[in-house]
Amino acid sequence: MNASNQNTKGRPLCFGNWKCNGSIAALRQWAADFDPGGAQAAVCVPYPYLSLAVQLLDKKAAVGCQDISLHAGGAHTGEVSAAMAADCGAQFTLVGHSECRQAGQDDKAVAGRIAQAVGEALIPVLCVGETLEQREAGKLEEVLADQLGAAAAELRQSRSPIVAYEPVWAIGTGRAASADDAQKAVGLVKGILKRTFVDYIPVLYGGSVKAANAAEYMAVDEIDGLLVGGASLKADEFSAICAAS
Repeated sequence: MNASNQNTKGRPLCFGNWKCNGSIAALRQWAADFDPGGAQAAVCVPYPYLSLAVQLLDKKAAVGCQDISLHAGGAHTGEVSAAMAADCGAQFTLVGHSECRQAGQDDKAVAGRIAQAVGEALIPVLCVGETLEQREAGKLEEVLADQLGAAAAELRQSRSPIVAYEPVWAIGTGRAASADDAQKAVGLVKGILKRTFVDYIPVLYGGSVKAANAAEYMAVDEIDGLLVGGASLKADEFSAICAAS
């Protein structure tokens, strides 16, 4: 996967996040049915399916995990290190997804996870975004600047970081942001990144993305790709999203 360090918008990036869903049978069928089209496709599967997904998807899609441990190893029951994920063939990891932040990860913990990913040559996909309360209070830019700023030092150590803007109020709610909303927010993200980084960093949009609205989001110049949740569980739907990109 070569997603960044480019000067202009390249092939669209389509990332699927299966969250806590799936089975071996479902993965086998999904891999057989999925067609990435012209997009650079990637899928974040639950930990137990990493190696099998790498084997089944081969050149169809990159495979990554949905989070990694803040620790490199040791007495941390139930956690999976970046080295373990890489050993299973993962190429990237989501970091700071809103659901993980809501479960207790703060900006310091997110930055530490990016450092772990970089240390094992995993591409970090940093998720940033505001809650409905923060949005209504007019704090969108402040929230984005804080989340990106807290991870800036660690992102600079990665050769190919990616950022995903995901309005928390539009994740799993069926309430999608409008293309104008997405354009404004992603534009803010890119403005902040340009002040902090020399190289171009791709920015994805995520939040109730479906085949029916994927083309609308991808028509926005600022958006380099999509982070897809529930719709990525259906191979035909995710294929259609990739085609629309």
